[in-house]
Amino acid sequence: MNEREQAVERLLSHRVAQVVDRDELRRMLLGVERPLRAKIGFDPTSPDLHIGHAVLLERVRAWQDLGNTAVLVVGDTTAQIGDPSERNATRPMLTAEQVRSNAQTYLDQFYTVVDPARTEIRWQSEWFGKFGLQDVFRLMGKLTVARMIERDTFAKRLATGAPISMHETLYPFLQAYDSVAVEADLEMGGTDQTFNLLVGRDIQRDYGQPPQQILTCDLLVGTDGVAKMSKSLGNSIGLTDAPYDQYARAMSIPDELMDNWAHLVTRWSDAEADTFVAAVASAELHAKAAKQRLAREIVSRWHSEAAALAAEEEWERSVGRGEGIAELNEITAPAGSYVAVLVASGLAGSNSEARRLISQGGVRRDTSPVTDPLATVAAGEQFELRVGKRRGGRVTII
Repeated sequence: MNEREQAVERLLSHRVAQVVDRDELRRMLLGVERPLRAKIGFDPTSPDLHIGHAVLLERVRAWQDLGNTAVLVVGDTTAQIGDPSERNATRPMLTAEQVRSNAQTYLDQFYTVVDPARTEIRWQSEWFGKFGLQDVFRLMGKLTVARMIERDTFAKRLATGAPISMHETLYPFLQAYDSVAVEADLEMGGTDQTFNLLVGRDIQRDYGQPPQQILTCDLLVGTDGVAKMSKSLGNSIGLTDAPYDQYARAMSIPDELMDNWAHLVTRWSDAEADTFVAAVASAELHAKAAKQRLAREIVSRWHSEAAALAAEEEWERSVGRGEGIAELNEITAPAGSYVAVLVASGLAGSNSEARRLISQGGVRRDTSPVTDPLATVAAGEQFELRVGKRRGGRVTII
């Protein structure tokens, strides 16, 4: 097996849940002379990416490294509808302004993994902005109601009596038509998107195109050990979170997540991850030491080895030995919201991180929790501001 064949096999197997049609996609990768087009859709419902997103993005980069193109479809239309994937409730619609703002932040983080030189950015509004009622009817005529309710999420909600809004049923059609619009050879996504990706194959056939191949990645379980990693569920680790925050949240995962995380968040080979999991299962490697290895791997991947070691040292001092904040620094910050104060004082790396810390109950003013991120503080106020057990300062508002 030559070098390219090995790279193709790794693309089709490493951290991959399913490939449809594997033999055909392998043939295309080894035999087609033109760059192939892999569609990756994203709805900018949140401005930040987390380490669960990186599982797919690293497969995208492997695709590009074979000389192919990644077509990122920004769902500025579907983000205003709400995708019910793996959800038991309707997701709130977003305004066009929210979508554009989130998309820009997303793209900045997207390129920390994916090669911008081999990326094509497309916006759904390019084609859906021209859609008329006849186009919608033609598209929806390609799928039956019976096929639609086969989808697990819809079936679960019907079984429990939870409402399904008619606008949500449009989502699979619109995502499928994206594949027609960009002439996708392949669509990549998480296993929660399998239904939509298969619909894309059907719709492409109906519009006279060869059906796209499909590659799905396993989902990273969030820090709660229950649901897939999600910013909205508060069980995520952001790509741009501070090193200590990444480390501490990784240390909080349940022991049963070792297998899932070892195979998805590290830079280890499958064999290395298997060895790690076996060592944990046999008690050769203690759970705390195993989590520390995972936490160091995460921080070093998104920051540096030095940052990972510093985060571990701080965690051991403040949490492992229970020493808390060694001393409170004197901080000055301009008047404004608590979000702005946290960012200006360096206690949060971004507005989104500050909002998340507040929503999770991790910020205290003196002895009282901060619960409203939009609450403001005025010039002249002085107070202790603490973020978790390990960071804080004596703040003077100017």
